[in-house]
Order: sequence, then structure tokens, then C-alpha cells
Amino acid sequence: QVHLVQSGGGLAQSGGSLTLSCAASGFTLEYYTIGWFRQAPGKEREGISSINSSLDRSGGTYYAESVKGRFTISRDNAKNTVYLQMNSLKPEDTAVYYCATIVRGTMVPTNDYWGQGTQVTVSS
Repeated sequence: QVHLVQSGGGLAQSGGSLTLSCAASGFTLEYYTIGWFRQAPGKEREGISSINSSLDRSGGTYYAESVKGRFTISRDNAKNTVYLQMNSLKPEDTAVYYCATIVRGTMVPTNDYWGQGTQVTVSS
């Protein structure tokens, strides 16, 4: 079965940290540019971070202004997994978080693969 499996998330206090994982099953994740998205109740989906394919030697990453300096995206090709380390969490980070394959240089999903979503709740 080919899909992305998310783990991590949960409840954190303001100022705390959480790590999200996005593991590929049935395909090699390092060949894909991966994005993290989040959607809070009543709000539009927001693209917050991305990491280029390992085939792209630039190893480029992107962060939305809302998370820059607090979140870090990385990949472990041996584990076929992309991570989102979230530090200095704020209540406004509360949302359902998704990983997905995206078009390089954009936050446009290719709609090839999506994770199942993970709830992150930050209490004040």
C-alpha cells in the first residue's frame, strides 16, 4: 500500500515543543518535495514548510512567516521520513497538520500523496 503515514502531535503548552513525522510507505520519499500544511477550524489551509527532494542538491527548505525561526523541517532518508520540529509553540499553532507531496518551488500539492492528518493543540 502506497501512502504517507503521520505520527506525533498531540497536546502541548504554550512555549513547548512537538515533533511531527511523515513516513512513506510503498515508495521512496527522498525523491519527492514534501510540504507541511495546517488547517485550523474555520480557517483556510496554510502551507507552512517544505523541503526539496534529495535529488535537488540545494537541499532547499521553505518556511512561512508564521513559523519561521520556530519550526524546522528535515528528512531522514534511511527512515524514509520527513520531520517537522515545532518549538516555541503558540496557541495559534493549534490546527490539524498534514504532510503531502508538492510541486518543487511552490506549496502546491501534487495530490499524489497526503498524510492522514495529525491534531496539534497548544494550550495557553
